[in-house]
Amino acid sequence: MTALGETEGVELRKLGSGVVIVLAGVGLGLAAVLLTARHGVTGWPFVLTFGLLIAIGEMVQFKVDRSRNRAPIATSAALGYAMLRGPSVHPAPDVAQIIAVVSVATMVGVGPRALAGLRWDVVVSCRRVLSVACAAAVFAALIPTEMTWNNSWRHALPIVLAMLLGVLTAGVVDALVGAGQATERYNKPFPASLRDELVVMGQIGMAMGIGGVLLASSTALLGLWAAPLVIVPLLLTQLAFRRYASAQRTYRTTVRSMARSTEIAGFSSPGQNARTASLAVAIGNDLGLAPARMVALEYAALLSGVGQLALADPSPGGASLLRSREERQQAAEIGASIIERSGALDHVAEIVRHSNDAYRHGRANNLDIPLESGIVNVALAYEQLVGEGTGQSPDKAMESIGLGIGAEYDPVVVESLRRVVARGFRF
Repeated sequence: MTALGETEGVELRKLGSGVVIVLAGVGLGLAAVLLTARHGVTGWPFVLTFGLLIAIGEMVQFKVDRSRNRAPIATSAALGYAMLRGPSVHPAPDVAQIIAVVSVATMVGVGPRALAGLRWDVVVSCRRVLSVACAAAVFAALIPTEMTWNNSWRHALPIVLAMLLGVLTAGVVDALVGAGQATERYNKPFPASLRDELVVMGQIGMAMGIGGVLLASSTALLGLWAAPLVIVPLLLTQLAFRRYASAQRTYRTTVRSMARSTEIAGFSSPGQNARTASLAVAIGNDLGLAPARMVALEYAALLSGVGQLALADPSPGGASLLRSREERQQAAEIGASIIERSGALDHVAEIVRHSNDAYRHGRANNLDIPLESGIVNVALAYEQLVGEGTGQSPDKAMESIGLGIGAEYDPVVVESLRRVVARGFRF
Protein backbone atom coordinates (compact mmCIF):
# COMPACT_ATOMS: atom_id res chain seq x y z
CA MET A 1 0.00 0.00 0.00
CA THR A 2 1.34 3.46 -0.84
CA ALA A 3 1.76 6.21 1.70
CA LEU A 4 -1.31 7.95 0.33
CA GLY A 5 -3.23 4.70 0.43
CA GLU A 6 -2.24 4.14 4.08
CA THR A 7 -3.33 7.65 5.00
CA GLU A 8 -6.65 7.19 3.26
CA GLY A 9 -7.17 3.80 4.86
CA VAL A 10 -7.01 5.42 8.30
CA GLU A 11 -9.07 8.46 7.37
CA LEU A 12 -11.85 6.55 5.61
CA ARG A 13 -12.56 4.76 8.87
CA LYS A 14 -13.37 8.11 10.44
CA LEU A 15 -16.75 9.14 9.12
CA GLY A 16 -16.79 12.55 10.82
CA SER A 17 -19.34 14.67 8.97
CA GLY A 18 -20.21 11.53 7.02
CA VAL A 19 -22.41 10.57 9.98
CA VAL A 20 -24.54 13.66 9.34
CA ILE A 21 -24.75 12.82 5.62
CA VAL A 22 -25.78 9.23 6.35
CA LEU A 23 -28.38 10.31 8.89
CA ALA A 24 -29.75 12.91 6.47
CA GLY A 25 -29.88 10.44 3.59
CA VAL A 26 -31.43 7.63 5.64
CA GLY A 27 -33.89 9.99 7.33
CA LEU A 28 -34.97 11.53 4.05
CA GLY A 29 -35.34 8.11 2.42
CA LEU A 30 -37.33 6.71 5.32
CA ALA A 31 -39.66 9.71 5.38
CA ALA A 32 -40.19 9.41 1.62
CA VAL A 33 -40.98 5.69 1.89
CA LEU A 34 -43.56 6.37 4.61
CA LEU A 35 -45.20 9.17 2.60
CA THR A 36 -45.27 7.05 -0.53
CA ALA A 37 -46.76 4.09 1.34
CA ARG A 38 -49.45 6.37 2.73
CA HIS A 39 -50.43 7.93 -0.60
CA GLY A 40 -49.81 4.88 -2.78
CA VAL A 41 -47.35 4.14 -5.57
CA THR A 42 -48.11 5.35 -9.09
CA GLY A 43 -46.67 4.06 -12.36
CA TRP A 44 -45.47 0.64 -11.21
CA PRO A 45 -43.83 -0.25 -14.57
CA PHE A 46 -41.62 2.84 -14.32
CA VAL A 47 -40.89 2.18 -10.66
CA LEU A 48 -39.75 -1.37 -11.40
CA THR A 49 -37.75 -0.47 -14.52
CA PHE A 50 -35.89 2.49 -13.05
CA GLY A 51 -35.51 0.81 -9.67
CA LEU A 52 -33.90 -2.18 -11.40
CA LEU A 53 -31.51 0.09 -13.32
CA ILE A 54 -30.51 1.89 -10.11
CA ALA A 55 -29.95 -1.41 -8.29
CA ILE A 56 -27.84 -2.84 -11.13
CA GLY A 57 -25.84 0.38 -11.27
CA GLU A 58 -25.09 0.11 -7.57
CA MET A 59 -23.97 -3.49 -7.98
CA VAL A 60 -21.41 -2.59 -10.67
CA GLN A 61 -20.14 0.66 -9.12
CA PHE A 62 -16.40 1.29 -9.34
CA LYS A 63 -13.66 3.50 -7.96
CA VAL A 64 -12.91 6.60 -10.02
CA ASP A 65 -9.71 7.07 -8.00
CA ARG A 66 -8.33 5.75 -4.73
CA SER A 67 -11.04 7.33 -2.59
CA ARG A 68 -14.15 7.89 -4.70
CA ASN A 69 -16.67 5.25 -5.66
CA ARG A 70 -19.01 6.11 -8.53
CA ALA A 71 -22.08 4.38 -9.97
CA PRO A 72 -22.82 6.17 -13.26
CA ILE A 73 -25.65 3.87 -14.33
CA ALA A 74 -27.38 4.21 -10.95
CA THR A 75 -26.95 7.98 -10.93
CA SER A 76 -28.26 8.44 -14.48
CA ALA A 77 -31.23 6.17 -13.79
CA ALA A 78 -32.05 8.07 -10.59
CA LEU A 79 -31.82 11.44 -12.35
CA GLY A 80 -33.88 10.10 -15.26
CA TYR A 81 -36.64 8.92 -12.94
CA ALA A 82 -36.60 12.28 -11.16
CA MET A 83 -37.34 14.11 -14.42
CA LEU A 84 -40.02 11.94 -16.05
CA ARG A 85 -42.63 13.98 -17.89
CA GLY A 86 -44.31 12.79 -21.05
CA PRO A 87 -47.30 11.29 -22.83
CA SER A 88 -46.35 7.75 -21.74
CA VAL A 89 -45.98 8.70 -18.07
CA HIS A 90 -49.35 9.05 -16.31
CA PRO A 91 -49.25 10.27 -13.67
CA ALA A 92 -45.70 11.55 -13.17
CA PRO A 93 -44.10 10.50 -9.84
CA ASP A 94 -43.99 13.11 -7.09
CA VAL A 95 -40.81 14.06 -5.22
CA ALA A 96 -41.51 11.74 -2.28
CA GLN A 97 -41.96 8.72 -4.53
CA ILE A 98 -38.80 9.58 -6.46
CA ILE A 99 -36.75 9.70 -3.26
CA ALA A 100 -38.35 6.49 -2.00
CA VAL A 101 -37.62 4.57 -5.20
CA VAL A 102 -34.02 5.79 -5.32
CA SER A 103 -33.45 4.95 -1.64
CA VAL A 104 -34.95 1.45 -1.79
CA ALA A 105 -33.27 0.59 -5.10
CA THR A 106 -29.92 1.77 -3.71
CA MET A 107 -30.24 -0.54 -0.71
CA VAL A 108 -31.28 -3.43 -2.95
CA GLY A 109 -28.25 -2.82 -5.17
CA VAL A 110 -25.66 -2.60 -2.43
CA GLY A 111 -26.95 -5.72 -0.69
CA PRO A 112 -25.11 -8.17 -2.99
CA ARG A 113 -21.92 -6.07 -2.75
CA ALA A 114 -22.05 -6.12 1.03
CA LEU A 115 -22.65 -9.88 1.07
CA ALA A 116 -19.74 -10.42 -1.34
CA GLY A 117 -17.44 -8.28 0.79
CA LEU A 118 -16.91 -5.70 -1.96
CA ARG A 119 -16.14 -2.06 -1.19
CA TRP A 120 -19.21 0.09 -0.67
CA ASP A 121 -19.22 3.64 0.63
CA VAL A 122 -22.46 4.33 2.49
CA VAL A 123 -21.70 8.06 2.54
CA VAL A 124 -21.43 8.24 -1.26
CA SER A 125 -24.75 6.40 -1.63
CA CYS A 126 -26.45 8.80 0.79
CA ARG A 127 -24.92 11.73 -1.05
CA ARG A 128 -26.53 10.42 -4.22
CA VAL A 129 -29.94 10.23 -2.55
CA LEU A 130 -29.61 13.81 -1.30
CA SER A 131 -28.42 15.23 -4.63
CA VAL A 132 -31.14 13.44 -6.62
CA ALA A 133 -33.71 14.69 -4.13
CA CYS A 134 -32.54 18.26 -4.76
CA ALA A 135 -32.71 17.71 -8.53
CA ALA A 136 -36.22 16.28 -8.24
CA ALA A 137 -37.37 19.21 -6.08
CA VAL A 138 -35.98 21.79 -8.51
CA PHE A 139 -37.47 20.04 -11.54
CA ALA A 140 -40.89 19.63 -9.87
CA ALA A 141 -40.91 23.29 -8.86
CA LEU A 142 -40.29 24.39 -12.47
CA ILE A 143 -42.34 21.84 -14.41
CA PRO A 144 -45.88 21.01 -13.22
CA THR A 145 -46.99 17.39 -13.52
CA GLU A 146 -49.51 18.22 -16.24
CA MET A 147 -46.83 19.68 -18.55
CA THR A 148 -45.62 16.95 -20.92
CA TRP A 149 -43.62 16.54 -24.11
CA ASN A 150 -45.47 17.36 -27.34
CA ASN A 151 -44.66 18.59 -30.81
CA SER A 152 -44.48 22.22 -29.70
CA TRP A 153 -41.37 24.08 -28.52
CA ARG A 154 -43.65 25.76 -25.99
CA HIS A 155 -43.38 22.70 -23.75
CA ALA A 156 -40.23 20.99 -24.99
CA LEU A 157 -37.81 23.86 -24.41
CA PRO A 158 -38.83 24.59 -20.78
CA ILE A 159 -38.71 20.88 -19.94
CA VAL A 160 -35.20 20.48 -21.38
CA LEU A 161 -33.96 23.61 -19.59
CA ALA A 162 -35.49 22.42 -16.32
CA MET A 163 -33.82 19.03 -16.79
CA LEU A 164 -30.43 20.65 -17.27
CA LEU A 165 -30.97 22.84 -14.23
CA GLY A 166 -31.97 19.80 -12.19
CA VAL A 167 -28.84 17.93 -13.27
CA LEU A 168 -26.68 20.97 -12.47
CA THR A 169 -28.31 21.25 -9.05
CA ALA A 170 -27.55 17.61 -8.29
CA GLY A 171 -23.93 18.02 -9.39
CA VAL A 172 -23.33 21.19 -7.41
CA VAL A 173 -24.93 19.80 -4.24
CA ASP A 174 -22.86 16.63 -4.44
CA ALA A 175 -19.68 18.63 -5.14
CA LEU A 176 -20.28 20.94 -2.17
CA VAL A 177 -20.90 18.01 0.17
CA GLY A 178 -17.90 16.13 -1.19
CA ALA A 179 -15.67 19.19 -0.85
CA GLY A 180 -16.69 19.58 2.77
CA GLN A 181 -15.82 15.95 3.42
CA ALA A 182 -12.44 16.27 1.73
CA THR A 183 -11.64 19.41 3.72
CA GLU A 184 -12.41 17.60 6.95
CA ARG A 185 -10.67 14.36 5.97
CA TYR A 186 -7.47 15.66 4.40
CA ASN A 187 -7.21 19.19 5.88
CA LYS A 188 -7.35 20.57 2.36
CA PRO A 189 -8.56 24.15 1.77
CA PHE A 190 -12.25 24.13 0.86
CA PRO A 191 -11.82 26.00 -2.47
CA ALA A 192 -9.23 23.44 -3.57
CA SER A 193 -11.44 20.55 -2.46
CA LEU A 194 -14.39 22.03 -4.34
CA ARG A 195 -12.21 22.42 -7.43
CA ASP A 196 -11.22 18.75 -7.23
CA GLU A 197 -14.85 17.65 -6.87
CA LEU A 198 -15.90 19.76 -9.85
CA VAL A 199 -13.08 18.26 -11.92
CA VAL A 200 -14.28 14.74 -11.11
CA MET A 201 -17.84 15.82 -11.84
CA GLY A 202 -16.71 17.16 -15.20
CA GLN A 203 -14.90 13.93 -16.03
CA ILE A 204 -17.76 11.54 -15.42
CA GLY A 205 -20.56 13.68 -13.98
CA MET A 206 -21.29 15.22 -17.37
CA ALA A 207 -21.86 11.79 -18.88
CA MET A 208 -24.11 10.81 -15.97
CA GLY A 209 -26.12 14.04 -16.23
CA ILE A 210 -26.60 13.84 -19.98
CA GLY A 211 -27.46 10.17 -19.60
CA GLY A 212 -30.16 11.10 -17.10
CA VAL A 213 -31.65 13.72 -19.43
CA LEU A 214 -31.65 11.32 -22.39
CA LEU A 215 -33.10 8.55 -20.27
CA ALA A 216 -35.95 10.74 -19.01
CA SER A 217 -36.81 12.27 -22.39
CA SER A 218 -36.57 9.06 -24.45
CA THR A 219 -38.60 7.05 -21.94
CA ALA A 220 -41.22 9.76 -21.68
CA LEU A 221 -41.62 9.95 -25.45
CA LEU A 222 -41.04 6.35 -26.57
CA GLY A 223 -41.84 4.22 -23.56
CA LEU A 224 -39.88 1.88 -21.33
CA TRP A 225 -38.18 -0.01 -24.16
CA ALA A 226 -35.97 3.07 -24.76
CA ALA A 227 -34.37 2.91 -21.30
CA PRO A 228 -31.94 0.02 -21.95
CA LEU A 229 -30.74 1.67 -25.18
CA VAL A 230 -29.73 4.85 -23.34
CA ILE A 231 -27.89 2.87 -20.66
CA VAL A 232 -25.55 1.22 -23.21
CA PRO A 233 -23.37 4.36 -23.79
CA LEU A 234 -23.05 4.79 -20.03
CA LEU A 235 -21.95 1.18 -19.70
CA LEU A 236 -19.26 1.78 -22.33
CA THR A 237 -18.16 4.91 -20.46
CA GLN A 238 -17.92 2.91 -17.26
CA LEU A 239 -15.79 0.26 -18.97
CA ALA A 240 -13.46 2.98 -20.27
CA PHE A 241 -13.01 4.40 -16.77
CA ARG A 242 -12.34 0.94 -15.42
CA ARG A 243 -9.54 0.46 -17.95
CA TYR A 244 -8.09 3.83 -16.99
CA ALA A 245 -8.20 2.90 -13.29
CA SER A 246 -6.49 -0.41 -14.10
CA ALA A 247 -3.68 1.45 -15.89
CA GLN A 248 -3.23 3.72 -12.88
CA ARG A 249 -2.96 0.71 -10.57
CA THR A 250 -0.24 -0.68 -12.83
CA TYR A 251 1.72 2.56 -12.55
CA ARG A 252 1.40 2.52 -8.76
CA THR A 253 2.64 -1.06 -8.60
CA THR A 254 5.67 -0.14 -10.71
CA VAL A 255 6.45 2.89 -8.56
CA ARG A 256 6.19 0.89 -5.33
CA SER A 257 8.58 -1.74 -6.72
CA MET A 258 11.11 0.90 -7.75
CA ALA A 259 10.86 2.57 -4.33
CA ARG A 260 11.55 -0.69 -2.48
CA SER A 261 14.78 -1.19 -4.41
CA THR A 262 16.57 1.45 -2.32
CA GLU A 263 15.46 -0.22 0.89
CA ILE A 264 16.58 -3.66 -0.30
CA ALA A 265 19.98 -2.26 -1.27
CA GLY A 266 20.35 -0.48 2.08
CA PHE A 267 20.34 3.04 0.68
CA SER A 268 17.24 3.95 2.69
CA SER A 269 15.85 2.63 5.95
CA PRO A 270 12.80 0.32 5.88
CA GLY A 271 9.68 2.38 5.27
CA GLN A 272 11.59 5.62 4.79
CA ASN A 273 10.25 6.28 1.30
CA ALA A 274 6.67 5.56 2.39
CA ARG A 275 7.01 7.89 5.40
CA THR A 276 8.41 10.65 3.23
CA ALA A 277 5.58 10.23 0.76
CA SER A 278 3.00 10.26 3.55
CA LEU A 279 4.27 13.61 4.83
CA ALA A 280 4.65 15.04 1.32
CA VAL A 281 1.01 14.14 0.57
CA ALA A 282 -0.13 15.79 3.81
CA ILE A 283 1.74 18.98 2.87
CA GLY A 284 0.39 18.85 -0.68
CA ASN A 285 -3.16 18.58 0.67
CA ASP A 286 -2.57 21.50 3.00
CA LEU A 287 -1.35 23.60 0.06
CA GLY A 288 -4.35 22.59 -2.06
CA LEU A 289 -2.56 20.86 -4.93
CA ALA A 290 -4.73 19.44 -7.71
CA PRO A 291 -5.22 15.63 -7.87
CA ALA A 292 -2.83 15.12 -10.80
CA ARG A 293 -0.11 17.05 -8.97
CA MET A 294 -0.80 15.08 -5.80
CA VAL A 295 -0.21 11.80 -7.62
CA ALA A 296 3.04 13.10 -9.11
CA LEU A 297 4.11 14.39 -5.69
CA GLU A 298 3.52 11.02 -4.04
CA TYR A 299 5.41 9.19 -6.78
CA ALA A 300 8.31 11.66 -6.58
CA ALA A 301 8.55 11.29 -2.81
CA LEU A 302 8.56 7.50 -3.11
CA LEU A 303 11.26 7.59 -5.79
CA SER A 304 13.34 10.45 -4.38
CA GLY A 305 16.12 8.08 -3.28
CA VAL A 306 16.39 5.95 -6.43
CA GLY A 307 19.44 7.85 -7.66
CA GLN A 308 21.43 6.89 -4.57
CA LEU A 309 21.77 3.41 -6.04
CA ALA A 310 24.46 4.84 -8.31
CA LEU A 311 26.55 6.02 -5.34
CA ALA A 312 29.43 3.95 -4.03
CA ASP A 313 28.17 3.33 -0.50
CA PRO A 314 24.83 3.73 1.30
CA SER A 315 24.35 6.55 3.79
CA PRO A 316 24.24 5.37 7.41
CA GLY A 317 20.61 4.56 8.19
CA GLY A 318 19.57 6.00 4.84
CA ALA A 319 20.36 9.54 6.04
CA SER A 320 21.09 11.15 2.68
CA LEU A 321 21.38 14.59 4.36
CA LEU A 322 24.75 13.44 5.71
CA ARG A 323 26.13 13.45 2.17
CA SER A 324 27.62 16.49 0.48
CA ARG A 325 25.48 18.81 -1.64
CA GLU A 326 27.25 17.61 -4.77
CA GLU A 327 26.54 13.95 -4.01
CA ARG A 328 22.87 14.60 -3.28
CA GLN A 329 22.37 16.62 -6.47
CA GLN A 330 24.21 13.97 -8.48
CA ALA A 331 21.92 11.30 -7.00
CA ALA A 332 18.84 13.43 -7.80
CA GLU A 333 19.94 13.87 -11.43
CA ILE A 334 20.60 10.15 -11.81
CA GLY A 335 17.25 9.33 -10.22
CA ALA A 336 15.45 11.70 -12.60
CA SER A 337 17.18 10.06 -15.57
CA ILE A 338 16.08 6.62 -14.40
CA ILE A 339 12.47 7.76 -13.96
CA GLU A 340 12.43 9.45 -17.38
CA ARG A 341 13.20 6.12 -19.03
CA SER A 342 9.78 4.87 -17.96
CA GLY A 343 8.33 7.12 -20.66
CA ALA A 344 5.26 8.03 -18.58
CA LEU A 345 6.54 9.87 -15.48
CA ASP A 346 8.27 12.91 -16.94
CA HIS A 347 6.76 15.36 -14.45
CA VAL A 348 7.78 13.06 -11.60
CA ALA A 349 11.34 13.02 -12.97
CA GLU A 350 11.41 16.84 -13.00
CA ILE A 351 10.30 16.95 -9.36
CA VAL A 352 13.00 14.48 -8.32
CA ARG A 353 15.65 16.34 -10.35
CA HIS A 354 15.21 19.46 -8.20
CA SER A 355 14.33 17.74 -4.92
CA ASN A 356 17.77 18.49 -3.43
CA ASP A 357 18.11 22.04 -4.73
CA ALA A 358 18.66 24.69 -2.08
CA TYR A 359 15.71 27.09 -2.19
CA ARG A 360 17.93 30.19 -2.34
CA HIS A 361 19.66 28.98 -5.51
CA GLY A 362 16.66 27.15 -6.95
CA ARG A 363 12.97 27.98 -6.83
CA ALA A 364 13.56 31.41 -5.27
CA ASN A 365 15.07 32.50 -8.59
CA ASN A 366 13.34 30.09 -10.97
CA LEU A 367 9.59 29.55 -10.64
CA ASP A 368 9.76 26.89 -13.36
CA ILE A 369 11.09 24.55 -10.68
CA PRO A 370 8.05 22.65 -9.35
CA LEU A 371 6.76 23.51 -5.89
CA GLU A 372 6.57 19.75 -5.39
CA SER A 373 10.38 19.59 -5.40
CA GLY A 374 10.48 21.85 -2.36
CA ILE A 375 7.83 19.70 -0.67
CA VAL A 376 9.85 16.53 -1.20
CA ASN A 377 12.98 18.29 0.08
CA VAL A 378 11.27 19.39 3.31
CA ALA A 379 9.44 16.07 3.80
CA LEU A 380 12.68 14.10 3.41
CA ALA A 381 14.51 16.37 5.85
CA TYR A 382 11.77 16.07 8.48
CA GLU A 383 11.59 12.28 8.07
CA GLN A 384 15.33 11.94 8.55
CA LEU A 385 15.18 14.09 11.69
CA VAL A 386 12.27 12.35 13.41
CA GLY A 387 12.36 8.93 11.72
CA GLU A 388 14.00 5.76 12.88
CA GLY A 389 17.53 6.99 12.27
CA THR A 390 17.68 10.10 14.48
CA GLY A 391 14.46 10.08 16.45
CA GLN A 392 14.31 13.79 17.31
CA SER A 393 11.13 15.24 18.71
CA PRO A 394 8.84 17.05 16.24
CA ASP A 395 9.56 20.39 17.97
CA LYS A 396 13.31 19.86 17.72
CA ALA A 397 13.02 18.82 14.07
CA MET A 398 10.93 21.90 13.26
CA GLU A 399 13.53 24.06 14.97
CA SER A 400 16.30 22.52 12.86
CA ILE A 401 14.33 22.95 9.63
CA GLY A 402 13.38 26.49 10.64
CA LEU A 403 17.05 27.45 10.60
CA GLY A 404 17.13 26.72 6.89
CA ILE A 405 14.06 28.76 5.88
CA GLY A 406 14.76 30.88 2.82
CA ALA A 407 18.15 29.29 2.27
CA GLU A 408 17.72 25.52 2.14
CA TYR A 409 13.93 25.25 2.38
CA ASP A 410 10.96 26.97 0.74
CA PRO A 411 9.27 29.22 3.37
CA VAL A 412 5.80 28.38 2.03
CA VAL A 413 6.44 24.66 2.38
CA VAL A 414 7.96 24.99 5.86
CA GLU A 415 4.94 26.97 7.03
CA SER A 416 2.70 24.26 5.64
CA LEU A 417 4.78 21.65 7.48
CA ARG A 418 4.23 23.58 10.71
CA ARG A 419 0.47 23.41 10.22
CA VAL A 420 0.58 19.71 9.38
CA VAL A 421 2.69 18.89 12.46
CA ALA A 422 0.53 21.12 14.65
CA ARG A 423 -2.51 19.10 13.62
CA GLY A 424 -0.84 16.02 15.06
CA PHE A 425 0.70 14.36 12.01
CA ARG A 426 2.58 11.20 12.91
CA PHE A 427 4.42 8.71 10.74
